[in-house]
Amino acid sequence: MSTKTVLLYCMILSLSFISSLEALQNLIPKQFKDLLPTTTINNILSDETNPLTFPNPFSASNNNNSNKKAGTIAAKLETDLLQSIRDLGSDNRLANSDTIDSLVAQLEAIPSIPRPAVAPQVYGRWRLLHTTNANTASPIQRKAVSSSNFPIFQDIVVRRPNDDDDDKCLIVSQVVQFSDTAQLKVDALASTSAYPLPELTERKGDGKIVGLNLLGVSLVGDEAQEDPNRPDSRINFVFDEGNFEFQGRKIPYPVPFRLPLLRDAVKGWIDITYLSDNIRISRGNKGTTFILQKEEEL
Repeated sequence: MSTKTVLLYCMILSLSFISSLEALQNLIPKQFKDLLPTTTINNILSDETNPLTFPNPFSASNNNNSNKKAGTIAAKLETDLLQSIRDLGSDNRLANSDTIDSLVAQLEAIPSIPRPAVAPQVYGRWRLLHTTNANTASPIQRKAVSSSNFPIFQDIVVRRPNDDDDDKCLIVSQVVQFSDTAQLKVDALASTSAYPLPELTERKGDGKIVGLNLLGVSLVGDEAQEDPNRPDSRINFVFDEGNFEFQGRKIPYPVPFRLPLLRDAVKGWIDITYLSDNIRISRGNKGTTFILQKEEEL
């Protein structure tokens, strides 16, 4: 240990015996002042402003500055993402784009709203802006999404299953709106740590029926595990009921979601990889990436 270091330690230990901060500064030889630690000494002893105070990288003000900088970057990336989607045109909601993929990856890499699957901002209506064209998606899903003449929404709401039930449950609905009085609505029972659904067990099969992709091909097993670095980012669900609704009348959707033979195949999940007040990016169990924008509250 060098002589300078020993002298510095001795001076620091003597702090408890010196009452005057001004006297302490006068006792420190000029050649040793550059060796002082970057954390402020005076803040330990009093509330007075210390001319020798150095910035503390762990202070709240520095954290706030970092958050502001990340927020500015995120806002710019969101603006660029929305513009890139507009540049593709309304007929290309399902088109793949290297530019969009890059912007999505950049947004996913910066901090956003934590625990997004249970955050207050996740609830409400979201408009689908763009999705990747995954070959593992079901033919029905690809056809519905590619039909850009009709807006598609995803509603994430909490409600009671019936008037006699006090327990609330989480519902994720896919809505294709044909007109003000006509829509297709497919409801899924959902589960998060905030609204757990015990009977929603892990999916076992990949969804192929006699080797064919009829309802989509899902990740299963180790590939389907939730990212431990993103706690509370997954919403598990099982499709439960679908209807075409025309002027108050309902026609059942032609997939028997509650049929025991198909129950495993209609399970799925979405991992929310980015969430703000305006934009949500999710990755589904069939390898599809969804970009959605928040609509007015339901």
